[in-house]
Amino acid sequence: MRDRAIDATRAVAIAGVVLGHWLVTGLVLAPGGDLSQASPLAAMPWLSPATWVLQTLGLFFFAGGYAAARSHTSAPRRLVKLVPPVAGFCALWATVLLAATAAGVPDVTLHTVGKLAISPLWFLLPFAALIALTGPLRWAGLAAVPPAIAVVAVADAGLGSLPLTLVAAWLVPYALGVALATGRLTAHRAGPVLAIGGAAAMAVLVLVLDYPASAVGVPGAGRSNLYPPSLFTLALATAQIGLALLARPWLSRRRTPRLAGLLNRAAMPVYLWHQSALIVVVTGSAWLAGGRALPGLHTTPGDLGWAAARAAWLPAFAVVLVALCRLAGQHTSTNRPSASHGSLGCKMADGSEPGRPLEVIAVRDSDPPSHSRAARQLS
Repeated sequence: MRDRAIDATRAVAIAGVVLGHWLVTGLVLAPGGDLSQASPLAAMPWLSPATWVLQTLGLFFFAGGYAAARSHTSAPRRLVKLVPPVAGFCALWATVLLAATAAGVPDVTLHTVGKLAISPLWFLLPFAALIALTGPLRWAGLAAVPPAIAVVAVADAGLGSLPLTLVAAWLVPYALGVALATGRLTAHRAGPVLAIGGAAAMAVLVLVLDYPASAVGVPGAGRSNLYPPSLFTLALATAQIGLALLARPWLSRRRTPRLAGLLNRAAMPVYLWHQSALIVVVTGSAWLAGGRALPGLHTTPGDLGWAAARAAWLPAFAVVLVALCRLAGQHTSTNRPSASHGSLGCKMADGSEPGRPLEVIAVRDSDPPSHSRAARQLS
């Protein structure tokens, strides 16, 4: 039996990450054909609160921690399952960039496209580290959270190192997911505390301590809440997890929507390839249009007109993303691809069928001791 609330949380997390990147990543086409990156948040900073909804990485790690704690698969095996999709991703993009270089694509465009394409790979460092730490986190419980917060606070003061800060920051939501799975966190008690406490911390950090209001980095800004993750990022993740816990009883009684199920089954391919889908649409449309800049794709993101035009392109990004997932699955699996049962057409990189979750991120809720605890948490 699957945990419907966690499925819904994971689906919201991956949808937020994808939509957030698609909406805030502007690629500007210069008259000479160069592509450079820009952000609508630089021109419209009053849109920053929208990033509080779309920056859902905290929920992603929270669901990942829950899944890892409930899994019967060992950490080494879970880490090995990451290799085929990542290797296929890197191989395909290496081929594309080498071909583009040989074809004489301008260096500015190569740098912009390459950086954007490989940007999802940063996720692997903290995620792999946290998978390896799942056993100790099961033992430590919530006691691991305060030291992790302290590491992030030190980094905010300019004294931390990026790898350690990345792991410490995302350990907080991951540990909360582990605690929920092992019965050390109860939804009805922790939900209000985390939601209210996280929101209050966000307000203090922005209004009193002068942290940026945007949950994502803004080109040209002197400080970012996401690179490296700051205390604001932890506060946002805490508030989002609190809301997810408050909604947990309601979500557990509802049937999982079909789209949520599809996103769960293809979470890793979708995460790896969503920026690539944006690149394919932007560059392909520029070629088809003969180098003419199209609104929302190649124009400078400076007003709400650009935002509306970008939103109109979202279906095209989604179609290309499905195609890329299927292509990637065919090149990273030795089994015959399948698009049955209404799946996204993404053959899982570990060779599993679309109807079965990639256990690196999603697992079945089948552990009897934890299952009984989860039932009590919903009461």
